[in-house]
Amino acid sequence: MSTNGKPRVAFFDFACCEGCQLEVLALEERLLDVLQWVDVVQWREAMSEHADDYDVAIVEGSITRAEDIPRLQKIRQTAKVVIALGSCATLGGINAIKNRFPLDAAMAEVYGEKAEYFNTAEARPIHAVVPVDYFIHGCPINKEEFLTVIQHALMGKPYTVPNRAVCYECKLNETVCLYEKGKVCLGPITRCGCGAICTRFGQACFGCRGVVEQPNLHAAKEVLTQYGYTVEDVLKRAGLYNSYVAQQELAQVGNERSAVPSREGR
Repeated sequence: MSTNGKPRVAFFDFACCEGCQLEVLALEERLLDVLQWVDVVQWREAMSEHADDYDVAIVEGSITRAEDIPRLQKIRQTAKVVIALGSCATLGGINAIKNRFPLDAAMAEVYGEKAEYFNTAEARPIHAVVPVDYFIHGCPINKEEFLTVIQHALMGKPYTVPNRAVCYECKLNETVCLYEKGKVCLGPITRCGCGAICTRFGQACFGCRGVVEQPNLHAAKEVLTQYGYTVEDVLKRAGLYNSYVAQQELAQVGNERSAVPSREGR
């Protein structure tokens, strides 16, 4: 705690674009309300000050190097509360796409003959390395959810990540199903909480909030069959954000292969 009794908050980043931290900054004047509750003592995106004593650690990014591990472990040992911020931290995110290939091949593809000078490893979400208390999914995060999670963390209350499919929010928004528009959408198996913002603006869901617990796989297969898609069409799209986590759940969708031909290449 600070001398004024406020919890001390520090932001950290690993392998990421830092876009989720920018979303927090985009709260603008509402961020001033947050600063009434806490003292931010470290945040590279917003301040030059640095402190090694903090109560709450907000961590963005996935773990992609061996040297990341002791740094993250030290953060966990110091903080009373750790919050994973964004898809890279909660799912492994886009960084984990490389996990689908032999590491040497991925390195050669990216760095060419200079690959030996770069240190890398399997990309993992932070909860694969240390315990995490709160998860804020999304790429980028939902600012309203960030405020909600911060409030819960400061009050010591658990926060339950929404466990309905994005389709639920699409119906609330009265959005026409994007399968009707010839697009592969992961809304039937992706957890909501984003306000279905992508589908509202005509972009099919990419699954950046991860797979909903116990997804209605039967219904998902029915949707695919109805619109002429295969399980492979969905798994390929889901791999963008879910190459590390949820693959077992997604594989369940494929236990019964549809005989319907793929639209790919049509």
